[in-house]
Amino acid sequence: MSARIGYITRVQSFSACHRLHSKSLSDEENKKVFGKCNNPNGHGHNYKVEVTVRGKIDSRTGMVMNLTDLKDYIEEAIMKPLDHKNLDRDVPYFTDVVSTTENLSVFIWDGLAKILPPDSLVKSCAVRCSSDGPVDGATRVCDCCDVHMLR
Repeated sequence: MSARIGYITRVQSFSACHRLHSKSLSDEENKKVFGKCNNPNGHGHNYKVEVTVRGKIDSRTGMVMNLTDLKDYIEEAIMKPLDHKNLDRDVPYFTDVVSTTENLSVFIWDGLAKILPPDSLVKSCAVRCSSDGPVDGATRVCDCCDVHMLR
């Protein structure tokens, strides 16, 4: 019998703030493109990242990867550099890159790809951000970002 392939997905939440602003655009163009998300004081989000890894199910352990190891990889690639940070000021990657959810997905993907075992990261990384609604406190997908997948 050939080795079975399994998948593990872990969802991790973190909080960060940012301002959508491109150095390639004028202040007027930034306001037009990014709207309220171009507020000079920035705004915050609660992000959820889904990280999926795949691999052969080890016949001895029954695991694709030890979940504790996956948690450690996520801590290193996501939590340490991003949690409770101002993305634009505290994360050097975003010095010249607009801190959209698409670019945040790229940052996370690249960070995980550097430290996970080769070929274990599934060719997608989902990042979802939400904000508390100003009136009813409900969680909503904000105007500036949604779920973005890299394949």
